Amino acid sequence: MSLRALSWNVNGLRAIHRHGDFLDWLAAESPDILCIQETKAQIEQLVPELRRVDGYHAYFASAERKGYSGVAIYTKEEPIDVVTGLGIPEFDAEGRVLIAEYPGFVLMNIYYPNGKMSPERLDYKMRFYDAFLAFADGLTAAGQPLVVCGDVNTAHREIDIARPKENAKISGFMPQERSWIDTFISHGFVDTFRMFNDEAEQYSYWDMKSRARDRNVGWRIDYFFVSEGLRDHVKDAWIMPEVQGSDHCPVGIELDV
Repeated sequence: MSLRALSWNVNGLRAIHRHGDFLDWLAAESPDILCIQETKAQIEQLVPELRRVDGYHAYFASAERKGYSGVAIYTKEEPIDVVTGLGIPEFDAEGRVLIAEYPGFVLMNIYYPNGKMSPERLDYKMRFYDAFLAFADGLTAAGQPLVVCGDVNTAHREIDIARPKENAKISGFMPQERSWIDTFISHGFVDTFRMFNDEAEQYSYWDMKSRARDRNVGWRIDYFFVSEGLRDHVKDAWIMPEVQGSDHCPVGIELDV
């Protein structure tokens, strides 16, 4: 069976619904799974049509702080189990992780921290990275095939960012952040997009203030990774820069399961 999954940092689920055609887009695309990051909402703040979408089961993880962070999963197939968070209070308080177990694989939808605000937030981001990797390693060690998607908030290589030299000391492209992605991959994970596309100027995020999207001055910071055992099950992976409504665009994969 072929499964089509999409991941999108919507930069506010209520906003993208209020100002755009989010539900029309979802109905037209009709993915088997849609993972969303940066919902910026508690469940009770969402209108009913966002909490209950026809044809989908919906799951949410919200930050304790209102209007901040948050992730969601819309899925046609009801998961075997859904878990919120990594089990570490300082990270789980920000509502960054949803884990859904399906027959054949476990899906982790994650909104990784941004480290630009301060050295303290960069430290938080790096500790979150390490905690996530330990959690993911535990799942794969237990024999669970893993699909990891979301806004990783780091461009991996120079090919993944429009202006690498200018951003070499900016969080999102700093050596320690890029090195962590190297480490993650070395633990047996595959960047699915680069299985099919090795071209430059393939981005998933553009700064809104500078209208960078108009000039395609972007960053590829949204990913689908799979554990090595699923590599041969990935039939396609792509970016959807034509989709508007956020400073990010959706990314997707097709997986035989």
